[in-house]
Amino acid sequence: MPMVNVIRGEQLPDAVFNVRTPILRIPLWMAVVWWLVKGLVRTVVLYMRFWYATVPASVLLYLWARFGWAGPVTLVGGLACLAGVWLLVHRVSFLRFGWYPVLGRWRRIGYRRRWYPAMATARLVVNFDGHVVVPVLRRVKATASGDELTVRMVTGQIPDDFAAVGLRLTHTFGARSCRVAAGRRADLVVLTLQRADALRKTIPPAPVPVVPDLAGLVLGRLEGGEPLRLRLFGTQILVAGATGAGKGSVIWSVIAALAGGVRSGLVKLWVFDPKGGMEMAAGDPLFERFACEDFAAMADALETAVGLMRERTRRLRGVTRQHIPTVDEPLVVIVVDELAALTAYLTDRHLKDRIKAALGVLLTQGRAAGVHVVAAVQDSRKDVLPFRDLFPTRIALRLTEPAQVDMVLGDGMRDRGAVCDRIPMNMPGVGYLVLDGDPSPVRVRFSYWDDDRIAELAGTYSGARVIDGQVITGEVL
Repeated sequence: MPMVNVIRGEQLPDAVFNVRTPILRIPLWMAVVWWLVKGLVRTVVLYMRFWYATVPASVLLYLWARFGWAGPVTLVGGLACLAGVWLLVHRVSFLRFGWYPVLGRWRRIGYRRRWYPAMATARLVVNFDGHVVVPVLRRVKATASGDELTVRMVTGQIPDDFAAVGLRLTHTFGARSCRVAAGRRADLVVLTLQRADALRKTIPPAPVPVVPDLAGLVLGRLEGGEPLRLRLFGTQILVAGATGAGKGSVIWSVIAALAGGVRSGLVKLWVFDPKGGMEMAAGDPLFERFACEDFAAMADALETAVGLMRERTRRLRGVTRQHIPTVDEPLVVIVVDELAALTAYLTDRHLKDRIKAALGVLLTQGRAAGVHVVAAVQDSRKDVLPFRDLFPTRIALRLTEPAQVDMVLGDGMRDRGAVCDRIPMNMPGVGYLVLDGDPSPVRVRFSYWDDDRIAELAGTYSGARVIDGQVITGEVL
């Protein structure tokens, strides 16, 4: 295959006036010397450019010349023993600093062999002034689940150009999925090609912290194996997914992460389950308010939360911009399982208007006053979920149609790799997370809470309190 020049900068047009240089005749020995010097410089440049291959080869060649076959065999055997000991002693550091860098270099060779055909068929090649200009593959970083390709774009290209052909790149490189994100510099784009599914196994629940970290609740695991930490301070959370997609895993993971605060009085949970209470009733001892059938009580509770928010806002005005929870002024988290039952399917128009008005105020003003909303929904259409744009943090689990991905996460998110419609039905709790202001979807899996663990959680971290010698549990409406 012929070599193709890859450039990024502009190419200047030919000069208007071409001046022909004079022909100089030189001796043959001078020409030979020039060729030798030129060849030597090119050899040194190639040697330095591919140092990761040339330096080890030079060392092995020197040992072979000095000690025969015993030299390179001893060196390779010793390095293999050291690597084995390193792997056994500290596997994580070995993979990060030893194995993955070598694997990334090796895979980069394979990507470079297929790079030009892949860019050409994906229509990412640019013809400029009679030259073929190709995006430059700068770096390949191997991970546990795939590869991260750092690409320098051609002048005039943007990350959305790569996102639009993400599915083509997925099949071209034989990956499971391709996510596109902007690089650290304006001219770079990062392609994350997933090869192995690190989220295939069910994620066990994380230990419940004594004091919840509201800046990073541990709810599951990221695709790279790191814990999923979700910020609750200053945000509202929307969870969307089809039937059986695992919305309960998200809700119970959030409740469990806050359970330590419930027991200490720093957090109050107001939970509404319009589907009859079968999903959320098991955690009743954790809830200060729980409503599952009385829609009027749900409207009253939401309006009470609005009054609480406004009263706090008046007291905090000019003092601080973010409420800090205390036992006297706890954080209020409103959990709604199936929001559409309150905003679209409710037949009583007066109750529906009251609920929508209260939710609109809470979603726009409640964060600073310490009143947060965590809502789950199955139907993500705009007429069913009019408040979608008021949720800065959005989580999309398995969805039934490709168009629903952009409805939940935002325009262009499916092209960037959030293929929620392709999540298998046997992987509940797997989804994509998008934070407000970050255009890159993150693939995650939330912890699974079965009935026994939920009952144990409710019994251990009950929000019960003693008033006048009587034990008062959550209020059931």
